[in-house]
Amino acid sequence: MIPPVSFGVDLDRARAALAEVRDAGVDHLVVGDHVSFFGGFGVDGLVHATALSMLVPEMPIHTSVYLLVLRHPAVVARQLSTLASLAPGRLVFGVGVGGEDRNEVASCGVDPGTRGRRMDESMALLRRLLDGEAVTHHGTFFALEGTAILPAPTQPVPIVVGGRSEAAVRRAGRLGDGWLGIWVSPDRFVTALDGVAGAAAEAGRVDVDWHHGMTVWCGFGQGRAEGQAVVATAMEGLYGLPFSKFDRYVPRGTPGDVAEGLRPYVEAGCRTFNLLAQTADPSGIAEAVGEVRRLLNAEHLSSA
Repeated sequence: MIPPVSFGVDLDRARAALAEVRDAGVDHLVVGDHVSFFGGFGVDGLVHATALSMLVPEMPIHTSVYLLVLRHPAVVARQLSTLASLAPGRLVFGVGVGGEDRNEVASCGVDPGTRGRRMDESMALLRRLLDGEAVTHHGTFFALEGTAILPAPTQPVPIVVGGRSEAAVRRAGRLGDGWLGIWVSPDRFVTALDGVAGAAAEAGRVDVDWHHGMTVWCGFGQGRAEGQAVVATAMEGLYGLPFSKFDRYVPRGTPGDVAEGLRPYVEAGCRTFNLLAQTADPSGIAEAVGEVRRLLNAEHLSSA
């Protein structure tokens, strides 16, 4: 789930809030990432992840998703190496190409039309750098000459590719450790995992420890109408689109209603949910998410 803390709050209060999340049965936290989204909104995903990893050292942190195409892969590799040394084995690095706000991409000096190719080159370099290799590379977007990032993480950092497109699915199979869906049906989830496996086989990748999952907006309330009101307000404010564009993919209502909406994905093989949960009273989010986890037989499911 999205952590219920903001920068600038009292650290003791932040630790107490995160302890409530942990005690509610939530098993990982989720952070987003934007540089300047639709007029300036944003939080740096890796800075946020690092802060949270220190505040609640027993919980993993997932980025969903970090806009890798807006950064240089050598710099990101250094950030990941540093975070991995502080919190070994506790980061799942979800990455994406972004693009909902094309001005955000262009403002970082990146041609929005090159995002896919840039992502492919970045991910391939990031893999080699995180392995501790001294990398010499002269590509379309990046040039490295014997560049090494040391120490390499003692435990691998899973790199999960987010996105709805077929390109994202195939990229996950060729270069990633998993696929992270958003706004897709359970049937599409199954099809996507088949596509990931096919792309991995074509690339000669075998025995991958896959980390597949779904990022899901949801709204909690006394009933579906109340849940919809809070989540629709948040989504329309962020994306500038009517809620009807997302309606079919957004479970809302009581924890039981939300669990029922997620159950088809569990039946389709999903074992990790990143819940972008909304409530009228934020203090109730942790308990609601924890209840969803319990209802979905959490012994085989990671939800946050």
